[in-house]
Amino acid sequence: MSRLWDKGAPLDELIEAYTVGDDPALDQRLLPFDVQGSRAHARMLRSIDVLDDAELASLEGGFDAALAAWEAGEFVISRSDEDVHTALERFLTDRLGDVGKKVHTGRSRNDQVLVDLRLWQRDAVAQLSSALDDAIEAFEAFAAVHGDTPLPGYTHLQRAMPSTVGRWAASWAQLLRMDKPLLDAAAAIANANPLGSAAGYGTPDILGLDRAMTARELGFDSVLEPAEAAQPSRGKAEAALLFACAEVAQDLGRWAWDLCLFVTAEFGFFALPTAFTTGSSIMPQKRNPDVLELTRAKAAVVRSQLHEVLAIAGPLPSGYHRDLQLLKRPLFHGVDTTSAMLAVAAHVMPGLEVRRDRIDAAMTPELFATEEAYRLVREGVPFREAYKRVGAKYSGK
Repeated sequence: MSRLWDKGAPLDELIEAYTVGDDPALDQRLLPFDVQGSRAHARMLRSIDVLDDAELASLEGGFDAALAAWEAGEFVISRSDEDVHTALERFLTDRLGDVGKKVHTGRSRNDQVLVDLRLWQRDAVAQLSSALDDAIEAFEAFAAVHGDTPLPGYTHLQRAMPSTVGRWAASWAQLLRMDKPLLDAAAAIANANPLGSAAGYGTPDILGLDRAMTARELGFDSVLEPAEAAQPSRGKAEAALLFACAEVAQDLGRWAWDLCLFVTAEFGFFALPTAFTTGSSIMPQKRNPDVLELTRAKAAVVRSQLHEVLAIAGPLPSGYHRDLQLLKRPLFHGVDTTSAMLAVAAHVMPGLEVRRDRIDAAMTPELFATEEAYRLVREGVPFREAYKRVGAKYSGK
């Protein structure tokens, strides 16, 4: 099968490789969503008599076969296909003949990829929300077990005021909980049906596409209108999801930074299981918290994916531009990285050992200086005077 846009002129091999890029590999994960969108579109085409009952039934069987091939690892997107849309149409045409050529009626690859990415994003948000819940539960469970265990609080990396291990762990649970509305917002932005917007300007009225029907079939809350808003919306939905991911990743990166400090020999408040650490290639005695250091670094990786999407999509005028093809990799990478970070956090917390002897040794009297000052306030001493008295006590003056 020739390319969907092929008009008979040969394409330079270097240019082909450069423009196709890594879409064949990236698009593998989009096949179930391309089938879902194509199935809804085919049913709508039947409702407006572009397809008959036999043709629709044939296509339904073809969609099932494509999914089965994909699940078996046998659905291949080649460079000549360029993307999942052409690969699926080739699959259908090879098996079903001319009816496979009808499924593209009223569509462009531009609205097909939008549908696929919106459906993928909805699924990604659901999976991230579940992983977020698991991580929150792990932090809360740790807090419940160690609720009253003391822990020094720090400002400027200097001992500040007393806290507890439970409050420390619960703070990360709360910060992650605050990220949930960001994921909900990303889902909401992706919840309008772009199918039928075609290349970005809709289709002629003579065709009579029923976009409301495909919206219902695909579970979208609304139709993305006007069609001219569809292509400029690329980058917006991706950025919203990656912003949510960046916030989650930032929280986990800061948590990992805390633990990198607290598991050192100098602090020793916590210890990682040996199975969670790696060894040194030269120092026989050494174990390293690589999992925490990589979590700290991956927070920056996720932020960079957000910046990449904004930098690609932000400067573009309206309409479709091939630049938008490059949004897939940072979107997928950012979501995958965030998901992995959440899984690691949920796995590390239950295995973390609290070293009570080291913590008790760090709970020095000056941590309670503010409490002493307020005790004097309760006795009628003005706060500034109480502040001076307690300060002088601990400064030795």
